[in-house]
Amino acid sequence: MNIALIAHDAKKELMVQFCIAYSGILNKHNLCATGITGKMISESTGLKIQKFLSGSQGGMQQIAARIACNEVDMLLFFRDPMKQNTMDANDESLLRLCDMHGIPLATNIATAEVLIHGLDRGDLEWRNVVSPHN
Repeated sequence: MNIALIAHDAKKELMVQFCIAYSGILNKHNLCATGITGKMISESTGLKIQKFLSGSQGGMQQIAARIACNEVDMLLFFRDPMKQNTMDANDESLLRLCDMHGIPLATNIATAEVLIHGLDRGDLEWRNVVSPHN
């Protein structure tokens, strides 16, 4: 499965901790992330991650393009609900694309844990039918 990882600044450390906790599951899959988030995760976990530009420099749009082309099977996007402009255009675009293409999406750690456990159990194997690139 192709899993994209994004975290707002205030949630980057939480994403790193999540990836440390679930590195045994995540290392079985293809990971990509926005630049700074990907760098922090790979340095802390040793996971192989395809890093795009930082979110503010276009990394979110790069991941959005992969979602639009059905090249992402799951998005873990740890959003900061206290961020001044919580629902900016990039965030909204990612959420809309996930809805349009049936991409499982977690915007917080609780939902991310449900998705990761489901991934580990094989509950998301239906993505291989929808997205045979894996």
